[in-house]
Amino acid sequence: MEIIYGINNIKRFKKPVVALGVFDGVHRGHRFIIKEAVKKAHQIKGTSVVLTFHPHPQKQPSLYSLAHRLRLIEELGVDVCMIIKFSPAFSKISAVDFIKNILAAKIGASFVYVGKNFRFGKSAAGDNRLLGKFSGVYDFKVKAFDILKINRRIISSTCIRGLIKHGKIGAAGKLLQRPVSVFGTVIKGISLARRLGFPTANIDPHHEILPPSGVYAVKVIFNRKIFRGVCNIGIKPTLLSRPDELGAGPQKQIEVFIFDFNKNIYGRDLEVQFIRKIRDEVKFPSLSLLAEQITKDINLTKKILP
Repeated sequence: MEIIYGINNIKRFKKPVVALGVFDGVHRGHRFIIKEAVKKAHQIKGTSVVLTFHPHPQKQPSLYSLAHRLRLIEELGVDVCMIIKFSPAFSKISAVDFIKNILAAKIGASFVYVGKNFRFGKSAAGDNRLLGKFSGVYDFKVKAFDILKINRRIISSTCIRGLIKHGKIGAAGKLLQRPVSVFGTVIKGISLARRLGFPTANIDPHHEILPPSGVYAVKVIFNRKIFRGVCNIGIKPTLLSRPDELGAGPQKQIEVFIFDFNKNIYGRDLEVQFIRKIRDEVKFPSLSLLAEQITKDINLTKKILP
């Protein structure tokens, strides 16, 4: 997938079929729109294009980082992703000028695919009806998609954020059409887990929305391979009484023990997919009891993820 950053770098492609939206989280509804655009591009021997924005126009906490979003969009078979920086200057562009100067003049869209709830342009004045009004003027066709629901629940990034924050990772995963996950960079930790016999990867997440504190059975995607593991999110309460020795603090941290894995991956990116919560985070009287519990967590995870 070709990635283009910035309005000034946008260029023309053959018969562009443009999926237009923020696509934060690339949830089930987003995926449907993007897949339909890809399908149409194949039918007309054109180019599938995702036109998106960063940072979030509504300043919402991100479900996924831009890098993670791009990976998920690429997996859907998109040819080109164009990313417009949502700056104060860009926010002042009227919806009509956006259609005229960007969709028509710069991209030369043949089709524009949007969700019926998508808004764009200054004061969010643009919608699918405005696109339809100008489609004949600038020679493109518009397809607006209904908001999808599952069990009468609207599939939206706002809803998914709330589910994840409240620990409902199964329900959130159904709306995402994939497990709730964290994408981040492996950083150096205090190496306590290694001393206990469970070397972990400490993750610096690239986005803000995280599941609640606790211990989770997870799948880890690294270098396009899938591994099993146990992930802890929290403040490591067992260590809080020993900050002078272990350097622990009250910050919320993410660390994952990856099964059957022995590689130096500091500075590398990986994805942690949350399959099931095993237990809450607990303060243990000693490190030996913590080590015993970690062993139990690993054995349980291996039953959950055979």
